[in-house]
Amino acid sequence: MEWLDLSLFSSTFRMVTPILLAALGGALCARVGIFNVGLEGLVLVGAFSAIVGNYLTGSLWIAVLFAAGVSVLFSLLFGYISIHLKANPIVVGIAINFLALGLTTFSLRTIFGVKGAFYDKDMAGLPKIQLPLIEDIPILGTLLSGHSPLVYFAFLAAILLYLFFYKTVVGFRILAVGMNEAAARSIGLPTSKLKYVAIILCGILCGLAGAQLSLGQLTMFTEGMTAGRGFIALVAMMLGQSHPIGIVGSSLLFGLMDAISIRMQGFSIPTQFTGMLPYIITIVAMFFLKDRGMGSQLSEQQGSK
Repeated sequence: MEWLDLSLFSSTFRMVTPILLAALGGALCARVGIFNVGLEGLVLVGAFSAIVGNYLTGSLWIAVLFAAGVSVLFSLLFGYISIHLKANPIVVGIAINFLALGLTTFSLRTIFGVKGAFYDKDMAGLPKIQLPLIEDIPILGTLLSGHSPLVYFAFLAAILLYLFFYKTVVGFRILAVGMNEAAARSIGLPTSKLKYVAIILCGILCGLAGAQLSLGQLTMFTEGMTAGRGFIALVAMMLGQSHPIGIVGSSLLFGLMDAISIRMQGFSIPTQFTGMLPYIITIVAMFFLKDRGMGSQLSEQQGSK
């Protein structure tokens, strides 16, 4: 078919980046026994903060750092209520999502004085990196070259997270907390501190996911622009069984569906249908792979406690 070309798969890498980064953040929380439903809100806050940082400073890298920092603050709020106040993490995550949606909408009107969306024609987005040598290779150059730095960082983060989990002392301790928190506490592991480490790293990754969404893809902010990507990231995390390599594979599936849905809009297919394609795939994936995801892991964690 005409729309199944190299540019479609190239756009998949751009589309998958917010999902992959958020899913890796969710995996960090899952590995310490916390099911973080607030990924959607964390990514949305990151997306808005990136635009604000870029608008106020004119520096893309400060904007990206600002997005990560603000998302970390929201993550710490989530962590404090969940860990210290012992509230239900799922309820707290839903509250974080609503808080992020309302706060970004209010801030959009307060800071920029607009409703719905903010766009500045003078605002530059994240640069596109042309990879030396690779860009000259016919197929690989089209697929792998010309993406923003956060696209490459997302896949590097998956590798680093794998090494962190299985090659470092802190990573092993985080895995121990998720497997059996009571046993980990009995041997003297600081379980609360390790949970905070995971939550902070999750906030950083979600902030970067938001920055890619608002500065790497669109260079603008619209209300609710995450459009469920945080929830799709949760599903990608569940299908990947919180393993970094598995998450890459499941995220690529959803990124491809996202890219296909956008491509289909150019073929006179109603946008109502193309827009729901990624979510149809999400529901189908949850239905067929429900026993392989986070549900069984949570059951094991509850049993170990």
